[in-house]
Amino acid sequence: MRIRLSGTSVARRWRLGLAAAAVGTLVVGMAGAGQAAPPDFEVQPIDPQNWKNQYDMTWDDWTDIPGTEWNDPDALPSERGLRIALVAVDFPDQPFVMTQEKNSDLFGNPQIDPIPRAEVPQFYHDFYMVPNEHNQGRTIQEYWMEQSRGRLGVETMDVFGAYEMPRNLFEYGLNEWDQEPACPEGFSCDGDLEDDADALWKADLAANGIPCPDNRCGYDVLLRVYAGYDETSIWQEYGEMMFNTKEDIPEEWGPPEWLDPDNEMPNWAPTRYVEWTSWQAAAQQWGLSSIRQAESSGTITHEMGHFFFSIGDNNNNPFTNRLSPPQPFHRVGSAPWDMMDRGSFNGPGGHHMRWVIPPNMGGWSPSGLMVRNKMVAGIADNLVELSRENLATTGVVVDEVTARAVDPGDGGTSGIRVRLDGPIAPGQFPDRTPNCDYDLDPFCHNEPVDVQSGPGVNLQTGWDDYTLEVVDRMGFDSFNPDSGVIIAKNKPRGTNTCGYSCFNWVIDANPDDIGLVDFYKPDGTPVMATIADHRQLNDAAFHAGLDSGSEYEYVDEANRLHFYVIDIERDDEGVLTYTLAVRSLDGDGAQERGVELGEAEVTGIRTSQAAQCTFPLTNTGEGAATTAGHPTDVGDKLDNDVYRLSADSSAKGWTAELDNALTTARAGETVEVPVYVTREPSAARNTTVTLTATSESDPSATQQLTCTVAVKDTNPRR
Repeated sequence: MRIRLSGTSVARRWRLGLAAAAVGTLVVGMAGAGQAAPPDFEVQPIDPQNWKNQYDMTWDDWTDIPGTEWNDPDALPSERGLRIALVAVDFPDQPFVMTQEKNSDLFGNPQIDPIPRAEVPQFYHDFYMVPNEHNQGRTIQEYWMEQSRGRLGVETMDVFGAYEMPRNLFEYGLNEWDQEPACPEGFSCDGDLEDDADALWKADLAANGIPCPDNRCGYDVLLRVYAGYDETSIWQEYGEMMFNTKEDIPEEWGPPEWLDPDNEMPNWAPTRYVEWTSWQAAAQQWGLSSIRQAESSGTITHEMGHFFFSIGDNNNNPFTNRLSPPQPFHRVGSAPWDMMDRGSFNGPGGHHMRWVIPPNMGGWSPSGLMVRNKMVAGIADNLVELSRENLATTGVVVDEVTARAVDPGDGGTSGIRVRLDGPIAPGQFPDRTPNCDYDLDPFCHNEPVDVQSGPGVNLQTGWDDYTLEVVDRMGFDSFNPDSGVIIAKNKPRGTNTCGYSCFNWVIDANPDDIGLVDFYKPDGTPVMATIADHRQLNDAAFHAGLDSGSEYEYVDEANRLHFYVIDIERDDEGVLTYTLAVRSLDGDGAQERGVELGEAEVTGIRTSQAAQCTFPLTNTGEGAATTAGHPTDVGDKLDNDVYRLSADSSAKGWTAELDNALTTARAGETVEVPVYVTREPSAARNTTVTLTATSESDPSATQQLTCTVAVKDTNPRR
């Protein structure tokens, strides 16, 4: 059974407002002596935006996907099972954090009781692969099985080690981001963790007679898990969030006494994005797609995305103007909505909770992949592809799109892709958006670039298509900030057209500054999230209906496209579906368009206050005359038209309201349009309500019809 959220149900259409009378206030009057005044009637949005900051999330926010058990450790992928060798290493100056007493190290870890060093490799195997109390039941096998609907996963993860590295951790950790000046005297901070770890592993294999036929010894992936922390997870938390200035950093956060017996070294060191962090934080390695992961690293799925599918980072540098010299801000591309952007930091507590060991907070439940990245990975299913040029010939396309975490079944749709095809002038790109200067405009995503061409070279830097998809907070999308519709531009490869790398550009339904405090400095000074912060897109999702707090349509004049979010449905299993539409601004097909409104049924909602006029609306137009020309056969999605609605009331003191400015119907189909009519106490005894319905494809196809509502009509039926 599917519950339609934009039908005529009166009960779900209103909420009780408490502005007229506080709870428990007694009044004397029409309500009767000693009775509470009835709250005002208010029309309820059909799809209210209710985004949530990742800081405020807990594991209670996780929602299972109906009918799936992707975390079953015995489930094997149907097409490709990855073989991973996990090589665990520690250092002379850094034992595995997991071997230390609970909460005993400088960073307050580990969060659980210690385990013996010899058991560390197996512990991380189980953390990554087997649902248990430490990983909250979430595994990397589950992530890839969910994204690919069972086709791609991890077949084998063998463990090796633990091995002790030949050099100290800081000799590897201070080998990046211009940190070498912080290297203690007498040491060379130029270590290569991957080379040294691999050498230890291969020597162990050889000693045990295990052949190594290639660089990875027969495995698809060599995963080096190293003792300590990923610098990306602690540089800010144990730097500018803990200390007001670099001079405030105490000795315990600087080089240890055995390295700096005369206390001559500073207690700070450079880091990637800003001038300084504590020396202890800077001395850690930065996780990379090579693949290396610290004990605090929860972003292994992100690094696997780089490694397996050559998908780049879509993120920006939100701290860029703190550098010397300062650089301009650039808005992030897709932020929390995709795992290859800052969605890799989704999870309870958000990105400032990635320092815990084991790493089961922020980062341990990354966002799902957007349509573009699933296409690159070869796991995009149930995708409807449209041609921008042919939309003008076929007319509007209307489809029901299911939340991307859920298999929509045969014939269902998980996403819509609109190819920006058509004539392209020399030196231009498919995207016709005017050029801008991203050094001046943080929202610029279409800066002109040099186009190189020659034998075998085709540098494509412009945007190639639009995608529409539905995100619901379930499965690995549980820690996305909202449920709704994500509209994005995409291109084949990352370029610097919206930051230092960008291939997704989410259209922000609420582009104003979101106004979030990032953190409070030790002296209490709030530090606001910059305009380039990933959380600026927490409220980017489009929503259906009026007064949602978001938008229900988007018009791209340059590319001659109009996108609609028409309706929302959630079935009895909790599966979310939106009705979406895409229309060309340059043509609406050859078919005749029409609309007819029928006599409204009047229903009482609240005595003397509110009633509902329900108008039948019939699409009297024709089905599609032309269906060919799109990459996907969309013949069954071309017979609808989209109608824009408006309502008003003639009498003073009466108000007519809609909860949706849009509706859709197939040719010959009739749908119902509810209009909510409210009355002030001193208003006239009746009013005339007028509903206007106009075809978006042909504005001349329009009709008005009235409905008379009297005070007596507000009485609910018994």
